[in-house]
Amino acid sequence: MSNLLVQNIKHTNNTTAQTIDTSGRTTAVLNNDTTYRSDNGAVTQNMVQGLCKSWQDLNGETFGSRDSLNLSGNTDHQDGEITHTFTNNMASADYHFSGYAADPGQQVAVFHLFAHSDKTASSIKYSTIFVSSTDGGGTRLDCEQVYVSFHGDLA
Repeated sequence: MSNLLVQNIKHTNNTTAQTIDTSGRTTAVLNNDTTYRSDNGAVTQNMVQGLCKSWQDLNGETFGSRDSLNLSGNTDHQDGEITHTFTNNMASADYHFSGYAADPGQQVAVFHLFAHSDKTASSIKYSTIFVSSTDGGGTRLDCEQVYVSFHGDLA
């Protein structure tokens, strides 16, 4: 067996493209035009654009973040109304937002996440809306489980 021992892989212009640390972990720099091929090799896809740019697992009742990515903070406005502020801004307000909210205390419930009109590149205000399966009405409610993700371009 042969071994190739390196610490940095560089381009001929001497810029480092990949680093291997002392534990063997690799750090690679990916540009925003990095692509990957489909399983059969016929189609390529932009890898950076396909990544989730921010997400959060929030306890909306105690307003405690269980875990997150690219989140500098939240603001609790009133029942079921939250502003999520990004650490690194999105390129514009034209990003996709999706999520799921649940409250184990509600036996029969459907929750919708609703984005307010003041969605910006740096933050988004959204509500968790409880929709009763019996009357179809909607009210804002703090949910124990709020999971949100954001897809789009970073600034």
